[in-house]
Amino acid sequence: MNDREGRPAGLRERTRRAVQAEIVEAAMRLFLEQGFEATTMEQIASEIGTSRRSLFRYFGTKEDIVLGDHADHGKVLQAALEARPAHEPPWEALRAALKQLVESLPYSPRDFLKITSMLHASPSLRARQHEKRQQWTELLVPDIARRLGAAADPMAEVRARALVACALSCSEVATEVWVRSEGTVDMEQAFDEAVAAVRG
Repeated sequence: MNDREGRPAGLRERTRRAVQAEIVEAAMRLFLEQGFEATTMEQIASEIGTSRRSLFRYFGTKEDIVLGDHADHGKVLQAALEARPAHEPPWEALRAALKQLVESLPYSPRDFLKITSMLHASPSLRARQHEKRQQWTELLVPDIARRLGAAADPMAEVRARALVACALSCSEVATEVWVRSEGTVDMEQAFDEAVAAVRG
């Protein structure tokens, strides 16, 4: 793992990341076993053999443990979008990038359904997730604005932001329908239906 300037990360940073990964793994196991709301920071600390105070050095809240990698997911989504062919229309490019993001997640379909169900069941998680996904918009808008081919038009950014917001909302709707169906509804088909409704 390298730092922002391409140098190998120092031992302290590598150790910190390893501890964070251990905390996330233990916490997610507890969340899936007994529920997000029922799991306490004390239980998570006990699970990894540390104190609650030490745990807070790495994560300020339970929500941060679940959603801490959302910023990284945004960067994965941005890279996937920017890697799409330059001539590809915005909707198609966004769809392909979102699909690539889902496929890159390190979860089995069963665990992904459990984790997503947990997210949708917790108001605090959903609020924090929405906040973090707002950051995704900022990452995606520049590429979509270029695809619209009207960089000199002051309204190009407005159209780009509207497209990105709609695509992310359609993704959220499709995911929610998939969760409610307990994984029986095809998520891609649900996304396409949502997009068709918006575009129609």
